[in-house]
Amino acid sequence: MGTLIRDAKAADEASWRRLWAGYCGFYRSVVLPQVTDATWRRILDPGASIFGRIAEQDGAVVGFANCVMHEGTWASGPICYLEDLFVDPKVRGQGVGRLLLQDLVDLGKSRGWEYLYWHTQAGNATARRLYDRFAAVDDFVKYRVALR
Repeated sequence: MGTLIRDAKAADEASWRRLWAGYCGFYRSVVLPQVTDATWRRILDPGASIFGRIAEQDGAVVGFANCVMHEGTWASGPICYLEDLFVDPKVRGQGVGRLLLQDLVDLGKSRGWEYLYWHTQAGNATARRLYDRFAAVDDFVKYRVALR
């Protein structure tokens, strides 16, 4: 069974939302419906800094990568932050996550990105086994101040 990695399109909305709910559930997070709506709109907007890649098998959406492009003070070219990566539990272990990550690496090389980065929970051992194949963990600690 082949896996196609491609840009998100409007017809993917219901499938993306189903996977998004699974992703949020995995992290025990509640994302307000209006935030989910805005995220989906920005994924489809070619002028937005957010974009989405879709993993498809036999016409079914089985995974996604949501990314944010931004500038930085330590780089002269664009930087890609992989904010969300999720694969349908029914197809895990088939290399879909690896393909989504490799797709971003390939896109970054072809589009001149300075680098691609992401983070995950320290205890997410399954994801970390995959991520360790692509990059070494650095020694930075994330801080977050909630403003709303």
